[in-house]
Amino acid sequence: MTRRLIKSFHFAFNGLKKVWQTEKNFRIHSLIALGVIIAAFYLGIQSFDYLLLLLVIALLLILEILNSSLERLVDMLSPSTHHFAKEIKDLLASAVLVAAVLAAIVGVVVFWPYLF
Repeated sequence: MTRRLIKSFHFAFNGLKKVWQTEKNFRIHSLIALGVIIAAFYLGIQSFDYLLLLLVIALLLILEILNSSLERLVDMLSPSTHHFAKEIKDLLASAVLVAAVLAAIVGVVVFWPYLF
């Protein structure tokens, strides 16, 4: 059981390494998230607000990973350009965009009282 658990973590960290190496947007979102976490810590954000920030950050990063994974799958299944393949990729990108907008709104709402 322990060996299988260690293998599972190994695979998960390999996935994080791969997405970090290959996906520019994931790196950008991760660095912004790190800045937000540091700012929240520095400003003494309350626990609930901190948790809210962490949840929207996690949502955004998870969607970015899913977007990258599913885009690879679409590329594999549809090597020639098909209009559905483009639509699928556009829909995936829109999910990440919605999450990014939500994260930005939550960030403004959470940080506003601490900054003004």
